[in-house]
Amino acid sequence: MTEPDDLHEWVSFEDPDENRTWVFDLTFLLSRWTCIYGRGCPGIAPDGPAPELEIGCCSHGAYFSDDADRARIEEIAATLGDDEWQFAPVGRRKGIVARAAGGSRRTRLQDGACIMLNRAGFPGGAGCALHQAAHRRGRTIMELKPEVCWQVPLRRVDSTDEVGHVTSTVREWKRRDWGEGGQEFHWWCIEEAEAFVGGETVLSSMAAELEHLVGSPVHQRLLAAVAERQVITTVLPHPAVRPRRPGA
Repeated sequence: MTEPDDLHEWVSFEDPDENRTWVFDLTFLLSRWTCIYGRGCPGIAPDGPAPELEIGCCSHGAYFSDDADRARIEEIAATLGDDEWQFAPVGRRKGIVARAAGGSRRTRLQDGACIMLNRAGFPGGAGCALHQAAHRRGRTIMELKPEVCWQVPLRRVDSTDEVGHVTSTVREWKRRDWGEGGQEFHWWCIEEAEAFVGGETVLSSMAAELEHLVGSPVHQRLLAAVAERQVITTVLPHPAVRPRRPGA
């Protein structure tokens, strides 16, 4: 019997304080995935690779998780100067929020990508103006970026069963999580070996994001569970870096 192409290992434990079970994608957390924005990332636009544009996964704008998320980003954007944010004049005149299909709200698109994205050639440097501002101001990206932007490629999914017990799963972000448009991406980094070139594991490189996503007590329990698991045996490598079966 051949193994599935997308085989992962998981670790789970009960929350000590809540009626909740935590489930973590161990294969992804112990992988060497890293964001390669500005280092050859071809982007996710459906019309093909364009690493020279340095747009990354910002082609469609950032969808806000709720009104508080939107209001927070609007407030932060208003503090950015023209030397920090390429499209500050447009943002001040038109606003940074647009309504998407279905009534949800996202950041406005400007010249084919998120209005908060400074393009290649901008004197202040290419990349998310909010991300850059966080580094300059000694703030975390969790404070200054939309929730979806600092979480990707991590995703937390909470589900409640018929007796009210919650299962919280923390895993890698799949194409399906973007909605129907995700299947149209010509490239998605979680599927490609080119992005699994980090110097440390996701568990280490995204430690701050993980802790913010699940809370400090659960994060500490996760670290302990992973350490114990690694003593027993090695963890299954990520599918993106495992040898492909002939014809797969």
